[in-house]
Amino acid sequence: MATTLKASTKILELADEYPFLFDTLVEISPKLKRLKNPILKKTIGKRATLTDVSKISNVPLNRLFVLLSESISENANEVVHIDKEDKEKGEWQEELQRRQRTLKDLVLELHAGKDVEPLQEKFKEILVDVSATEVAEMEQSLISSGELTAQQVTALCDIHVQVFKESLDVQDKPETIPGHPVHTYMSENKEAQRLVEILKENPKDESTFDELRKIIVHYQRLQNQLFPLLEKAEITGPSTVMWAKEDEIREMFNNVNESNLNELLTAVEDMIYKEENILFPMSLENLSEYDWVKVRVGEEEIGYAWITPGDEWSPITPIDIHQADHEPESPGINLNTGTLTLKELDLLLRHIPVDLSFVGPDEKVKYYSATDDRIFPRSPGVIGRSVINCHPQKSFEKVQKIMTAFKEGTQDKAMFWVQMGGRFLIIGYYAVKDDNGQFMGTLEVSQDVTEIRSLEGEQRLLDWDK
Repeated sequence: MATTLKASTKILELADEYPFLFDTLVEISPKLKRLKNPILKKTIGKRATLTDVSKISNVPLNRLFVLLSESISENANEVVHIDKEDKEKGEWQEELQRRQRTLKDLVLELHAGKDVEPLQEKFKEILVDVSATEVAEMEQSLISSGELTAQQVTALCDIHVQVFKESLDVQDKPETIPGHPVHTYMSENKEAQRLVEILKENPKDESTFDELRKIIVHYQRLQNQLFPLLEKAEITGPSTVMWAKEDEIREMFNNVNESNLNELLTAVEDMIYKEENILFPMSLENLSEYDWVKVRVGEEEIGYAWITPGDEWSPITPIDIHQADHEPESPGINLNTGTLTLKELDLLLRHIPVDLSFVGPDEKVKYYSATDDRIFPRSPGVIGRSVINCHPQKSFEKVQKIMTAFKEGTQDKAMFWVQMGGRFLIIGYYAVKDDNGQFMGTLEVSQDVTEIRSLEGEQRLLDWDK
């Protein structure tokens, strides 16, 4: 038996005949995971040709022919012919672009003040089968094009979901195995929903309220582990919007009372819905197994809410994630006033009783001190991330102003102090320059000075025996 591949070959028809090709497609590009989306498979996905696959994956069509033919020959032991004379034909990409424009127009109507109900009916008529990834891409496109700001998208995020909810409800929920980050996130969401139900029945249950507050750790892992990987995949809109909503929930926890508890519980439930129906499906479609390994490796540094992750998910961990663990001890590093080994330098930085972070002149994080009791959580996912995206949306303008002033040389220090949980914290930003005055980056220093502020008089003797 022989198979012929050509530009107009429908990829789903080919994959139905050779199911192993789905794995081959994902190996070619994580973006092709969307071809397995049940909604897309039933609707516009049926139109996707090898021309479309080539465009989506950025793999030349001739190279795609070779990869698919090798997979079919190896796994099905069949002869594969390639018809290079067939005219390139792509329908799916054009249809996706048309749908994106329609989605954007609906949302722009919302922002213009149009009523939700008529727009919901309009949506049902033309886009009843929208997927989570399409909603996320729509928000990304609105922000990237400048048609709306991230703040504007955030402000009406809940209404966006309300308009698309009926379609999102029918898509399959993400399925992963214990130990995979998404499985952990969803397990935490399940417990959060249980606690929300208890508080709905008994709003004065303070112990349950304190337990629910732990969901902030869940948000911190998303912000520090998952969002950076999405940004590297050039997906910043959805994570920016969700971070802002998560910060709103954190503020609600700090200012809750009997009159606004239900508002907080609703916000937590809404976030669970957005994660499981938009964020997680979209992330699974766009991130590779290697990306998920990097998400998993840094999770323990931040911690978990309520649960201990399973261990059934066991991908091959790339050795370069722990490359430093396998390198031999380095010789001494000559510093300005002495010599330290790499190990000594690392230990010294981890034992300084302040939090340190260093941002290069390109405004990307190069280092943070992994102390045992950091004031503000950090994890390996932050390395290489734009410093702007390491802060909540409401701080974007402030952080950018500091970075610009340091680069231009008009300022070399910015100081802030805040009170959190009864502690007094100082956060300082310092321009780092070489001996010639060349700007090399920004040092961020955070310190808990609660005890220092309370000191009085003198202490000249050792107090260990007290």
